[in-house]
Amino acid sequence: MPIFRLDDENIAFPDPRLAEEDGLLAVGGDLSVDRLVLAYSNGIFPWFNAGEPVLWWCPRERFIIKPQDIHVSKSMLKFFRKHDTCIQLDRDFQDTMHRCRTKREFAEGTWINDDMEAAYYNLYLNGFAHSVEAYVDGELAGGLYGVCLGRSFFGESMFSDKPNGSKIALILLAELLEENHFLMIDCQFHTPHLESMGGISVSYDEYCLLLQQGFDF
Repeated sequence: MPIFRLDDENIAFPDPRLAEEDGLLAVGGDLSVDRLVLAYSNGIFPWFNAGEPVLWWCPRERFIIKPQDIHVSKSMLKFFRKHDTCIQLDRDFQDTMHRCRTKREFAEGTWINDDMEAAYYNLYLNGFAHSVEAYVDGELAGGLYGVCLGRSFFGESMFSDKPNGSKIALILLAELLEENHFLMIDCQFHTPHLESMGGISVSYDEYCLLLQQGFDF
């Protein structure tokens, strides 16, 4: 199946169901706010290396966490009882995203390049992206950032500066999203870590239904 090529002027995507088996849908285009919002509204997201054209992905099987189903292990329950924990929203979006970038760069490489940092900061300035920072006993321990549309949160990346930092951010975010009637946290791809925290695989059709329900609220 051919890979669809986008241009900077026509902000449109092909039918996501035409994506390759690995989820690759299209190449090219820009990272404008309008294009990114359209992409996420259809379950499409950019993922590419620095120096490459923008690659757009839409996996046929999606990995999500329903906020009410977040799994808190016994060890994490013990940690919460022992420590004073909390989250802040949008403490410093740029700093949180950059911490996610640097933690991955030195460990396993990252898709978070300069263009991505600039694009998601623009999303943040327009109210579509948010950061979540976790604190343990008054000190920054970890965080995450993502895109928020309707009643869906599209997680992008996490970091930990202290033990359990990213877990605390995700757990307390899920509790906050449940209180506000959100339907899902989109994790994009499966990882054993996210599965251990309550992640499940759903078909793209089921995913789209949750997306639409989130917009219809």
